[in-house]
Amino acid sequence: MSLEPPALRAPAPQPPAALDFELPPELQAAEPPEARGLARDEVRLMVSYRANDQVSHARFRDLPCFLQPGDVLLINTSGTLNAALAASRADGTPLELHLSTHLPADLWIVELRRPTAAASAPFREARAGEVLRLPAGGSATLHAPYSADRSQPATPAPRLWVASLQLPEPLHGYLERYGFPIRYGYVREQWPGSYYQTVYATEAGSAEMPSAGRAFTPELLARLVARGVQIAPLLLHTGVASLEDHEPPYEEFFRVPLETAQLVNAARASGRRVIAVGTTAVRAIESVCDAHGAAHPGEGWTRLVIAPPRRLRAVDALLTGLHEPRASHLAMLEALAGRRHLRVTYRAALRERYLWHEFGDLHLILP
Repeated sequence: MSLEPPALRAPAPQPPAALDFELPPELQAAEPPEARGLARDEVRLMVSYRANDQVSHARFRDLPCFLQPGDVLLINTSGTLNAALAASRADGTPLELHLSTHLPADLWIVELRRPTAAASAPFREARAGEVLRLPAGGSATLHAPYSADRSQPATPAPRLWVASLQLPEPLHGYLERYGFPIRYGYVREQWPGSYYQTVYATEAGSAEMPSAGRAFTPELLARLVARGVQIAPLLLHTGVASLEDHEPPYEEFFRVPLETAQLVNAARASGRRVIAVGTTAVRAIESVCDAHGAAHPGEGWTRLVIAPPRRLRAVDALLTGLHEPRASHLAMLEALAGRRHLRVTYRAALRERYLWHEFGDLHLILP
């Protein structure tokens, strides 16, 4: 079943006011855990229970202790592209072009950034019709500013555009040769693309890593399966996460296989838990759920926004990273856990000095 994504009728979801907190710079993970002498699965894990606001602290490799036989673990198998490319305007102005979402008709949502000493910053001076030069004779043509909320006009100084690419070779080979991972200022140096992949990625397509799954290792997955946890794959190609203007989440391509929909429905029918690994997995499975919570197989481009008062229909629990103040992900977490619980857990994360962002620590929210 191919789904037409639902139209947005509301502005960008705002996170709970109680979570408009200050994030100390030293709590932003500046490097992969491997560079800090840790294995992938040795990052910290905060486990919280919504029913009583209980919070405990562990290491991620302790995850099997908190899951039960029969739990269904939804994993996003999208692999991460080297989605950043050096670019320049006709006048020689250097830029970075970040590929976000591959649209129908071979169009792309792209983001324009200007290089800085730290990493990059939004660039807002481009014009429709402009052609940017890319490595090895490639180019990108900017067609129109992109607006996630189609009921509203695009911002007058956009950084997101609908564009087409003209490349000298197929996309994936070109990005392997000339692209590099998207990086923000809190990551102090450029790391190879292998640091931005989950161990279970099967199909490259994400602009940025579905980072809630980064800490899994083959050994940990084997332990979970041996415990009776069911691993259910789906796919959502994530776009750029740099929503400086607090825009609504834009459309992203997803695919939910029949087998995964069946596992979710069987778990719900028997009272077992459905645990999503990351907000991307939530967005994918909730995009194919009907009003009664039944999941259906499907694929397409979803523009689903999950925020109160909408509740999650299929997912009971969530493994996620720690999100910045005002991030749209916090609205999704509130739809699952409620404002009070998020206030309790984020205070604990700040007090215990958890690390934020893609190379940081993780939070498991259980019923």
